[in-house]
Amino acid sequence: MANQVVISSIPEAAKPYVNTLLTSLPVSIKLTKERLTKHGDYKKRTDGKHQITINATSNPYRFLITLIHEVAHFIAFEKYGFRIKPHGKEWKTVYRKIMLPLLHPEIFPEKLLPLLLSHFKNPKASTDTDFDLVIALHQYDAATHKTFIFELDLGDTFVLSNGRKFVRGLQRRKRFECIEVHTQKKYLISPQAVVQKVGYGSK
Repeated sequence: MANQVVISSIPEAAKPYVNTLLTSLPVSIKLTKERLTKHGDYKKRTDGKHQITINATSNPYRFLITLIHEVAHFIAFEKYGFRIKPHGKEWKTVYRKIMLPLLHPEIFPEKLLPLLLSHFKNPKASTDTDFDLVIALHQYDAATHKTFIFELDLGDTFVLSNGRKFVRGLQRRKRFECIEVHTQKKYLISPQAVVQKVGYGSK
């Protein structure tokens, strides 16, 4: 049986397929707190074991997409070797193949399916580059009355859910280059980041 916390985080109708997929793979999956620049990652550890980490989220559709994205990395590297590009043609082929059985209305809402089918014609390194899909996925988050980072003006100060304060900078492709107020370090933040705008003069 696959990790029960992982299985409980995805849509009900997807559970049999995903459980079968995960129990056949020698890879551990861990949930982690929200990260600024990614939803999940895969790595082969120095001890030779394989590990996937995924941001914990109440959105089962976002979680499922991220899970399959990272599982595809493991399968692609195992099949084609570690010399391939992380998001090259081999990964895209595997990603589409293992995601295809999940792309039907028993698992994803009908309003998401056209966007997902379009996205998977040529999947990118992150769904965050697909702006329409980003916004559509946010409709299934638990929180309400949200402000997205793309709604802010250049130079606006905002706070993320983890309490860290930033100043919004220029958009670099799809992500926004922002400066953390405390450290003055630059971060690329997803366009789907939910933020709280800070008023002028706030500390």
